[in-house]
Amino acid sequence: MSTEHYEQLRAERPDLFRNEPGGIEILTDPDAVSAAGGVLYQDPYVLLVRDPVRFPDGTEGTYIRSLSPTAEQGCVVLPLLDGDVVLIEHFRHATRSWHWEVPRGFGTAGLSDEENAAKELREEIGAVPDEVIPLGEVHPDTGTTGDHVSLFAARISGTGPLDGAEGIRRCLTVPFAEAEAMVGDGRITDAFTIAVLMRARLAGVAGGAR
Repeated sequence: MSTEHYEQLRAERPDLFRNEPGGIEILTDPDAVSAAGGVLYQDPYVLLVRDPVRFPDGTEGTYIRSLSPTAEQGCVVLPLLDGDVVLIEHFRHATRSWHWEVPRGFGTAGLSDEENAAKELREEIGAVPDEVIPLGEVHPDTGTTGDHVSLFAARISGTGPLDGAEGIRRCLTVPFAEAEAMVGDGRITDAFTIAVLMRARLAGVAGGAR
């Protein structure tokens, strides 16, 4: 990739390059960008950059981070069926394991966050939401990832075909307390699912509350 691509990214998404007082400063000198690497790799799912930086003690170096290739936020959706939680058993290539999760996906250009949440429900569990409830945002990994993701709960009336092509083999409907117990005993380890369960509990939408 080129330093020109890095400069284009800076111009199009300046929020990814803001400098805060006392923080780790991203340097803008073209030679420093070239030496660091700038944009290292991009495909439809991952954008990898290495920034030239100045640390708070004044030393200079580089920092690598992963970004979404598009500006649209991804989403995580907690499906609630009569107050119970619908979980999917999803095979994840990165861990080479099956995980109990809630539906989630990348941001889609042209869709609002709520529309994107409805799209993920439709695609992954064949559900149409009766109500979509915003639950804020989460940064999935502040050490290596620059993205933040929108969290939602969605009340649904039922489920339909699962997206087997994405490695989803079954869904399970459990009381909210059971979903929390699955976090506690390690059956749920997915960070997005843990985050949206906690946000739903704090927002008072858990266990069928309206």
